[in-house]
Amino acid sequence: MTKSFHFVFLLMFSLVLVSGNAAALCVTAPEANLRAGPGTNYDKSWEVYKYMPLQKIGQKGDWYQVKDVDGDRHWIYKKLVSTSVHCAVVKKSTANVRTGPGMNYRKVSWSPVEHYYSFRRIGSKGDWIKVKDEEGDTGWVAKSLLWLQ
Repeated sequence: MTKSFHFVFLLMFSLVLVSGNAAALCVTAPEANLRAGPGTNYDKSWEVYKYMPLQKIGQKGDWYQVKDVDGDRHWIYKKLVSTSVHCAVVKKSTANVRTGPGMNYRKVSWSPVEHYYSFRRIGSKGDWIKVKDEEGDTGWVAKSLLWLQ
């Protein structure tokens, strides 16, 4: 085998190892405490609600180290999150929620929503994401206004 093949193989293997630990998580509990370390004896760093997306970056026992929409690191108990539910959170100061996938659709009655408002993703069309909040209300939000995990 050539040296270039070995280099490419090692590079691909390294990428698999690095990306294999990162996973999209979604808070499935009604509310969850994010902590400064892996355990309830650590300070609470943020209280989040159902459908808050997080990115898993590590694990220690039953605790996941995660990154949030702002890139801050926290720890969360693994039974409070799921990899099978896909979530989104508003990353801008506000976001309009519409009745359909486009600017020509009217805003829903509970629009706009504020920064950190979280949703379950239930569909997409082009640059629009169909979402459902923890109350069960649905609508469409422009993808550019959301952090998706």
